Amino acid sequence: MPPKKAAAPAEKARLGKVSNNLKMGIVGMPNVGKSSLFNVLAKADLGKAANFPYATIDPEESRVAVPDERFTWLCDLYKPKNEVPAFLTCIDIAGLTAGASTGAGLGNAFLSHVRAVDGIFQVVRAFADDEIIHVEGDVDPCRDMKIISNELRLKDIEWTEKMVENSRKIVKSAGSVSLEDKKKKEELAAMEKVLHLLSEEDKDVRKGDWTSKEIDVINGMQLLTAKPVIYLVNLSETDYVRKKNKWLPKIKEWIDKNNPGDQLIPFSVALEERLMALGGPDKEAEELKKLGDNVTGSLGKIIKSGYDALQLIKYYTVGEPETRAWTIQKGIKAPQAAGVIHSDFENKFICGMKFSYDDLKEFGNESRVQAAGKVSQIGKTYTMVDGDIVTWKCGQ
Repeated sequence: MPPKKAAAPAEKARLGKVSNNLKMGIVGMPNVGKSSLFNVLAKADLGKAANFPYATIDPEESRVAVPDERFTWLCDLYKPKNEVPAFLTCIDIAGLTAGASTGAGLGNAFLSHVRAVDGIFQVVRAFADDEIIHVEGDVDPCRDMKIISNELRLKDIEWTEKMVENSRKIVKSAGSVSLEDKKKKEELAAMEKVLHLLSEEDKDVRKGDWTSKEIDVINGMQLLTAKPVIYLVNLSETDYVRKKNKWLPKIKEWIDKNNPGDQLIPFSVALEERLMALGGPDKEAEELKKLGDNVTGSLGKIIKSGYDALQLIKYYTVGEPETRAWTIQKGIKAPQAAGVIHSDFENKFICGMKFSYDDLKEFGNESRVQAAGKVSQIGKTYTMVDGDIVTWKCGQ
């Protein structure tokens, strides 16, 4: 008899909620360029950019189109009446200051806004401007990053201590026989491990080494430092164009020491605002060319980095009436992906007919893809792949 196939390794649980509708929050000290960045991302004056702390109190939200060369190519091919790209939801959150974890500067309200998002764009100020005040008196991005990191961690410690205390009471009164009692003890052990990492090792939760069971517990705790972080360093236009700033090496060193592996993206909100005011992509491209052959805008890179940090991918539905990119979370199965379009597509799922973007681009049209045997039927167990092009079939 032929040997049995080895079972596929179970996919490890990941930090964060499982959803196709995830959000990135723009976080940082006051007056570092958060609302200005939000405005250029949203292409609208929604955030309350102003030269004083707490200009933003209630968070603003915008769905930002994700740059996608594949989607552009598909639209050029099908010439649809309706084009719908993928979007990333961004939230402009008010500035955090030292003491936010204890309620200073409306900190409790603002930290609750951070808790509500799934990933963090941390804006770091590395530009000098006497006309834009800094809440700490001077520009020092490493100090600012330390303040934000400490406040998020302190709030997580406070939150975890309360959960550990409550869990200990529950475990103390529980028995030791039932599976439910065993589960409660495992949950307590996971919470105590989290507390040790935060308070004794001074590390963010996302930097811990966790089992799948521990991750399930952590995801229920809604911790601030479990969220992915991308550091966006706001430079003056001059420093951005010349790709040189005295703070950049120090910021990189701080990240490597404190949160190794987190992404750093330099940008200039002053340049992005000026480009947006020109009134169109052609004029923006012309202006960037004047600044230098290697100068590009950063908004596309920022948006894509947030999309990737949330482990989001796209699949496409194509045709002349509408070509659309659908956002799904990496690792989900075909029925759940179909359900993004309509819940009935998931509930009454039959199958899907799928081919890849790469095959379509190689062969030029659907007929040739079909003739090459590149179209396949997918069922309930199929795991979606970024770039799939799908037609769904579901029951009545």
